[in-house]
Amino acid sequence: MTLQSLPPDPERTIAFQGVAGAYSHLACLTAYPELSPLACETFEEAFAAVAEGRAGLGMIPVENSVAGRVADIHHLLPYSDLHIVAEHFQRINHHLLAVPEATPETLRTVHSHVHALGQCRNAIRALGLRAVMAADTAGAAAEIAQTGDPTRAAIASALAGEIYGLVSLKANIEDADHNTTRFFVMARQAVNPNPARGPVVTSFLFTVRNVPAALYKALGGFATNGVNMTKLESYLVDGAFVAAQFYAEVEAHPDSAGLRLALEELRFFSRSLRILGVYPAHPTRFQSRLGSGGPDLRSLSPSALIVGL
Repeated sequence: MTLQSLPPDPERTIAFQGVAGAYSHLACLTAYPELSPLACETFEEAFAAVAEGRAGLGMIPVENSVAGRVADIHHLLPYSDLHIVAEHFQRINHHLLAVPEATPETLRTVHSHVHALGQCRNAIRALGLRAVMAADTAGAAAEIAQTGDPTRAAIASALAGEIYGLVSLKANIEDADHNTTRFFVMARQAVNPNPARGPVVTSFLFTVRNVPAALYKALGGFATNGVNMTKLESYLVDGAFVAAQFYAEVEAHPDSAGLRLALEELRFFSRSLRILGVYPAHPTRFQSRLGSGGPDLRSLSPSALIVGL
């Protein structure tokens, strides 16, 4: 499916941050091949495209298994009226892209986003190339194609190579074979997945009172009610060093007895609580627990996991 700048049907459109060939673009095509991707310059614009009805969904990266969390997203989520309706895990396979006339011997520099360069240190060192930072991976590929310089290469996706007419001199040059980015799929309307059809994740934000042991007491209900909390992160609120906002994820539905009681206890000790989304757990999140045997579940589309989306 080609990238469209003015898609005819907004509700059949999925917004992402970046340019054509970005890994977010690849995630859109992998998870929702039936939708038209809409490129947005910034994360704020991607959120706005969904909120304003120019796109039905947004594909937003939240964390990478090597680089860690995408900080900008967690600062945007509290101020967005959008809901998390799915999660998608995209394997990141970096390619060394260059113009058709180039060879590994002609290369002198390699250009890419700082994270991509850091994730390919061993390959860059082995090739004896000088790393040059760019704004993003696909943008670097587009620039290499425009210059036609056989001494310059880009680290980007195979999709970027196809779009900009570059060749892959080396594939899968990332240092870590687990390099995966997790995305949130955002929508204007929340979904209510049926837990009988599979595990469910609930994401929420909360703040606690600025008193001793407030966080300890607020989280006690999750332990006593047997709710598995898989993520807890803190952020400063309005620049104040004495107040923090917490982002948390649990593997449970709010209607389940355990989480319902845990949230009641959290509300008693917290100053605010907001559920950001209740969505089906993607099978990839359980792969590390189940081992490496069996089929690769990363290609499953979130649209196949959500009822009524």
